[in-house]
Amino acid sequence: MTPDVILGGFADILTPERLLVAFLGCFLGTFFGVLPGLGPVTAIAVLFPLTTYLDPVSGILMLAAVYYGGMYGGSTTAILLNIPGEVSSLPSALEGYPLTRRGRAGAALATAAVSSFVAGVVGTLGVMLLGPTLARFALAFGPPEQFGLILFSLTAIAGLVSGSLVKGLSMGVLGILLSLVGYDAISGVQVLTFGSWTLAQGFSVVPVMIGLFGIGEILKTLLRSEPDASIAKVGSLLPTREERRASVGPTVRGTFQGFFLGLIPGMLPSVTSFLNYSWERRRAERRGTSTFGRGAIEGIAGPEASNNGAAMGGFVPLLSLGIPTGPSMALILAALLVYGLVPGPMLFTQEADFTAGIIASFLVANVILLLLNLPLVGLWAKIARVPFSIMGPIVVVCCLAGALLERNSLFDVGVCAAFGFLALLLDKARLPVAPLVMGFVLGPALQQTMRQSFTMSPTFFVERPIFAVFALASLATVAWSIRRTVRSRRQTEARAAALS
Repeated sequence: MTPDVILGGFADILTPERLLVAFLGCFLGTFFGVLPGLGPVTAIAVLFPLTTYLDPVSGILMLAAVYYGGMYGGSTTAILLNIPGEVSSLPSALEGYPLTRRGRAGAALATAAVSSFVAGVVGTLGVMLLGPTLARFALAFGPPEQFGLILFSLTAIAGLVSGSLVKGLSMGVLGILLSLVGYDAISGVQVLTFGSWTLAQGFSVVPVMIGLFGIGEILKTLLRSEPDASIAKVGSLLPTREERRASVGPTVRGTFQGFFLGLIPGMLPSVTSFLNYSWERRRAERRGTSTFGRGAIEGIAGPEASNNGAAMGGFVPLLSLGIPTGPSMALILAALLVYGLVPGPMLFTQEADFTAGIIASFLVANVILLLLNLPLVGLWAKIARVPFSIMGPIVVVCCLAGALLERNSLFDVGVCAAFGFLALLLDKARLPVAPLVMGFVLGPALQQTMRQSFTMSPTFFVERPIFAVFALASLATVAWSIRRTVRSRRQTEARAAALS
């Protein structure tokens, strides 16, 4: 990707229409992020249908801006109200709320915003540098290599995200089966329709995702008791010299840790933020300067940079290989497919202008997010106090309307509602949703590449070294997950024996 193409991407993004789209995306994403129980995945799922009316660059720009805004909104209410808008904001609640009680809420919010901005900018440069290189590597991929990569992605997400490998793989298989419902793309035969012409049209990705992450999250939140929180005073947004000095190192470490971990399927921003929080806490304890648990600015800067870095890192395998690293990336992949764009090497060659515009939009969205949200922290805190008995039904209606508009089908409305209740049942049963989503999105590609691979050669698995590498990586992931489960069980048994 030449400098001229990149500059052309910025020229394409820096127009009033595109800047308005970025502004709306950041605003709406933050709005969803500050609502307890919701987050970027829910925001993307609910707003996904609206982006289909935009051109491809504007649509992906809006989804990316919604993604960043949702992540930032969760940290705002975590710091001010001790209400994490999403899982990755929990470290900010642990360290930010004590700072709020000491009158340093403004400094905590400014640190979170600046750390996220730095990680977003560095992550954008990383996408710009690594994306074309990985895309050139992908040119050597045939169906066997693609089959191996998809297989590794599914086993990685199942093993890393869920607490149980069996549960994770089971949910992944369920997602694959659901993706096969309808007409087979190769033979034209009905699959898993049980003779129903209604099911023959299959499950569209839009109502399924809106149901799982929109309806499902609203139902789960409505069943939980609402937190009682008072509006905190923000105070000065300027950190002290000591706070600035303490946050620089964690920001740099969190940015690079998060970005490179974000390249791995299953390493969601929530995972990387907790890993960074653990690393920074152990580092402070070894140095004998730990204030963690009492309001450590490092515990905000590091995790916030890490989760934004991981968010940006996830775009590299998505754009270069067509592999989503988590539910949010899976939704953005679905948006690319809806626009008729196939992620892979073609995005960096024949569609280089489009990709340059997308990369430029990442930087623009991060700048808008920084300039927009700091002055509005008081507003976001008040929105977080709106009772879910009021906000929940409004979001549900928006979800069902979005499902209807996708294909103008009442069947999709029923699918949306059904998958919402399925998400609630999975939550009650403590079964992970992420592997199901990955299986649903990657299922058709898995089936197609597997068929093509066996058609090329029945012994392709010993003839293609790249496939062998991915297969060994899949086995290593499974073995590591089993070892982790066994070790966790033994520790639980040891603690129970010690208590008895």
